Amino acid sequence: MLKTFPKGGVHPPENKISANRPIEALPLPSKVSILVSQHIGAPATILVAKGDKVKVGQLIAQSSGFVSANIHSSVSGTVESLDAVMDSSGYKRTAITITVEGDEWEESIDRSKDLNKTISLSAEEIIKKISASGIVGLGGATFPSHVKLSIPAGKKAEVLIINGVECEPYLTSDHRLMLEKGHELMVGIQILMRALNVDKAFIGIENNKPDAIAHLQSLETEYPGIKVQALKVKYPQGGEKQLIKSITNREVPSGGLPIDIGAVVHNVGTAFAVYEAVQKNKPLFERVVTVTGKELAKPSNFVVRIGTPISSLIDAAGGFPEDTGKVVNGGPMMGKALSDTNVPVTKGTSGVIVFKETDSKRKAEGACIRCAKCVSACPMGLEPFLLIKLSQRMMYDRLETERIMDCMECGSCSFGCPANLPLLDYIRLGKGEVGKIIRARKN
Repeated sequence: MLKTFPKGGVHPPENKISANRPIEALPLPSKVSILVSQHIGAPATILVAKGDKVKVGQLIAQSSGFVSANIHSSVSGTVESLDAVMDSSGYKRTAITITVEGDEWEESIDRSKDLNKTISLSAEEIIKKISASGIVGLGGATFPSHVKLSIPAGKKAEVLIINGVECEPYLTSDHRLMLEKGHELMVGIQILMRALNVDKAFIGIENNKPDAIAHLQSLETEYPGIKVQALKVKYPQGGEKQLIKSITNREVPSGGLPIDIGAVVHNVGTAFAVYEAVQKNKPLFERVVTVTGKELAKPSNFVVRIGTPISSLIDAAGGFPEDTGKVVNGGPMMGKALSDTNVPVTKGTSGVIVFKETDSKRKAEGACIRCAKCVSACPMGLEPFLLIKLSQRMMYDRLETERIMDCMECGSCSFGCPANLPLLDYIRLGKGEVGKIIRARKN
């Protein structure tokens, strides 16, 4: 019996169109715009000025607090401007725009393809290196990785869980990483284990990726303490709390964190970035991005420099089909539609999906029939039909009581609603307002 989480979940069509497309390097753009806030926490402080020459891997913005992340140049060239540009949310954010001139890297970066399995740094040195390299969670949350590895007093990490689930339909970047960078991934996991002082780690992978499961299982004997765990295909299996429950049968309490039950979770992309940072002295300035869609000429998985316009990725995948109706940043369940495809790739950009017109339109809303399908689908045990009504009525005290902050915004409720209600839209709205109230109360 394959492991899974007990509450809720849905089974959207997988549409892993690009799963068999090997990772390829996207050609350098003529210009990049690197946001100084592409992580959870405080924006980084800019260190360069207009007209400065920069190299690939050079620190150009420094973290401005514990919960923040360094930003490095992804290209070599001249700083053109330090202005606000539109990001994927449609808002303007401060960015460092660089005109690309060649591809000159910092000399300290080891650009060889040789595998380095010898881990020489201590736990403290590893965490400092990860912080200096600007590594954040690459599964989409972009939480600074050094913060997760800095265990609070009174807590103890017991197990490391690596998220290789990639349960979002369409996305395949993690799948390809597991197939093509297995050894590097395993060394990265060992580095994280040393940083946490734990002796066991699990790689959770859904059973729809049998090739990745088999490949990493074949490497287990070379890397003691690491075990691959096949999981049942069910969305959102890759949710942090769901993954922990599936693998360890431990449950993160409401309002709590994984470390409260001894668990730390990192994405496979993050583990690979840790390998490159610690073993190759390479900061996080590029990542693998899936570019896909049913009508796209060449669905692909690209290694992309941070700051590259998303339009460049779509062009490399064959350009816009004639009947394009919507472009989504991220997966179809949790991603958000883009208003402009010239927005830059960030550390959190896992995928870009091009939908045709007929798949882009929302269906007409009906009346809630109290069928409770949304309740059955919710992996957090919430009542979405109630939360939407409370959000519409701005009843924020009651929303907090009904645990709206536990919502992981997976979209399972909206996916199965026979009335086509925009459940997640209103829940996000209410959650945002309740979050503001809670933060104001703490200050």
